[in-house]
Amino acid sequence: MPEIVAAACREAEALAESGVDALLIENMHDRPYLRAKVGPEVVSAMTAAACVIQREVALPCGVQVLAGANEEALAVALGAGLDFIRAEGFVFAHVADEGIIEGCAGRLLRARRAWGAENVRIFCDIKKKHSSHAITADVSLAATAKAVEFFCGDGVIVTGAATGEAVEIEDLKAAAGATRLPVLVGSGATLENMEALFPYASALIVGSYFKQGGSWEGAVDTGRVREFTARMRALRASD
Repeated sequence: MPEIVAAACREAEALAESGVDALLIENMHDRPYLRAKVGPEVVSAMTAAACVIQREVALPCGVQVLAGANEEALAVALGAGLDFIRAEGFVFAHVADEGIIEGCAGRLLRARRAWGAENVRIFCDIKKKHSSHAITADVSLAATAKAVEFFCGDGVIVTGAATGEAVEIEDLKAAAGATRLPVLVGSGATLENMEALFPYASALIVGSYFKQGGSWEGAVDTGRVREFTARMRALRASD
């Protein structure tokens, strides 16, 4: 655990020093992922890392616990004093790598109320990456975004087909046009496409592009991060 926490803290500090607006902690290396529930050892490990990062880095911070372990993510956020979680399978159902992920909004929001964690925002993936959506093929992405708002989510996340793959602009437009909630890009944001994403997205969740070689497994490339954040500041200033 000391090695895991130290590595997470180094990455968080490098990202913060390079100009990002917020941090998202995720157990991406914890493969193969469990489906919708994880053990207490995962919650403990994620909370340990989150507590140190929250103490050392003065940025808003959230957490995602793969795969679709949203109540566990909420518990980590509550225990570590984080600001938000990223939730899979908030509304409807889909078939992910790990199996069928079912909608959890009712259970998750009741837990948030019961635990006194209503300050923790819930940003929700829709038609998410690494998944088949055949069972909801008659439900559009726009309708799914509306369902997140109806079920009291705090934001909508649109992704490409897989980690590091770009979002379809038409998908992003559809989500932005369907809900009053913030719409976030959840994969594939790069220096080259960020300007096209900017008019429709409230935030860009960037993972792979910030790593050496553009691979999620690489170390943080502070040069890439600084170039990206500088360009984002310029876009905001010109808006």
